[in-house]
Amino acid sequence: MSTEKLTEQQIADAELSGWVNQQGSLQTRIRTGDFETGLAVVNAIGATAGEMNHHPDLDLRYTYVAIRLSSHDVGGLTERDVRLARAIGDIAANAGLALTTTDD
Repeated sequence: MSTEKLTEQQIADAELSGWVNQQGSLQTRIRTGDFETGLAVVNAIGATAGEMNHHPDLDLRYTYVAIRLSSHDVGGLTERDVRLARAIGDIAANAGLALTTTDD
C-alpha cells in the first residue's frame, strides 16, 4: 500500500461521499442514535483498522461516532486513508447508518 502523500486533487478525485478533507485529515460522523450501536460500530471499525494496520482517531459519544483519518508518518493523507474511509462507509451502510459531515 502506497505511503505517498496524496494531493488535494487526488483526494477530491477519490469522491469519498460523507467525508470532508479538513486540516490534513478526512473527517466524518456516524449518527448511531444510542451508545450501544455506537460501540458496535467502533468495534467493527477497530477490527477492520486492525486488519489494515491503519488506525483512525475515534470519538464515541452517546448518539454518534466522530472519525478522523490521517497518515501521521507522511503528515497528510495517503491511499491507506482512502481505503479505510471506504471500508468505514461500508460498515456504516451495512449497519443501516449514514456518514455525515455536519453536527446536526
